[in-house]
Amino acid sequence: MNKFLTLTFLAAVVILTSCSDVKRKPGSIYMPDMAYSRAYETYADHSNLKEKGINYNAKPVEGTIARGMDMPFPLAMDKVGDTANYFASKLVPSPIDTLSVKELAEAERLYLINCGICHGTKLDGNGPLYKGGDGPYPVKPATLVGDVRYESMPEGQMFYSVAYGKNQMGSYASQLSKHQRWAVIRYIKIKQAAAKASK
Repeated sequence: MNKFLTLTFLAAVVILTSCSDVKRKPGSIYMPDMAYSRAYETYADHSNLKEKGINYNAKPVEGTIARGMDMPFPLAMDKVGDTANYFASKLVPSPIDTLSVKELAEAERLYLINCGICHGTKLDGNGPLYKGGDGPYPVKPATLVGDVRYESMPEGQMFYSVAYGKNQMGSYASQLSKHQRWAVIRYIKIKQAAAKASK
């Protein structure tokens, strides 16, 4: 009986001391910014973060690629009046060398949806908006097949034009992903090569 009381007393002491509110002082913290998070509320006012020593501007680090985004294009859009990146884009190679039958069919579908309205189904610049001059668009769009300027245009420069827009053509960056833009350009190059071979 005596042993049982002693063990019960010791167990009660251990339980009470382990549940006490005694503050323990940890040793040195190796990385305090990781030990103590500087979390903040998403929609809170963040105008005073710099005063607290937190450098945060809600923008990704320059040069990073968004999740799910592939094939980055290394050149930014030229500022108004500048054409340096447009001409530098001639040296950017296409990351797509070939298209499978399925990929070619998808690239053709994307071309017809996004480009055919201006450049035509035959890539001759005679789409529904121009209609041989009878359409609502008074200026003939670029003739992608049959015009040496566009047949000799490098794929990187075509990508620049599709991504940022050129002259009357607007940007298609919101309609086509980078991979889709490269695929459509490869489709155009395949059609240009086929037209040359048939001559």
